[in-house]
Amino acid sequence: MKIEGIKGCFEKTGGLFYFARMCSKIRLHAAGKLPKDYHDFLGGGFDGRTCRYLNVEFDDVKTQVLSGKSNEEVLQWCQTTGRQLTDEQILIYNSFMSKRGWHDDESDSYIPEMIKEYGLKDNGTILTDFDLIEIDEGRWYPDMWRDAWR
Repeated sequence: MKIEGIKGCFEKTGGLFYFARMCSKIRLHAAGKLPKDYHDFLGGGFDGRTCRYLNVEFDDVKTQVLSGKSNEEVLQWCQTTGRQLTDEQILIYNSFMSKRGWHDDESDSYIPEMIKEYGLKDNGTILTDFDLIEIDEGRWYPDMWRDAWR
């Protein structure tokens, strides 16, 4: 489903995939514009993984976002308060996040189930959770992942 104002998974903040998406979800939720289907994963799922990787609490990130800070300022706060990421740690995070669902414990169950639930073609092009999200929200194209790494 298309959602006005939500960022894509591959959008980078400080080199980090997904962070802009998490911040946009927080803002949309506060404005009453985040669809109910997204509420259960707010602070969990990839939001939770991102916060744990940065060693910060989601509620604290939410407070920073809602104080009016930019994504870059919130990420800087995260790295000052929690974990300062090196280029290598950003590479590890981006690699994990962008490939979740591909050749892992979600490959045989979750990904096929979501393809079916979303009514998508099971033609081998949807391999990851990011693919599912981007397709569902109308942004996906075959070389999206490749372009994101440039």
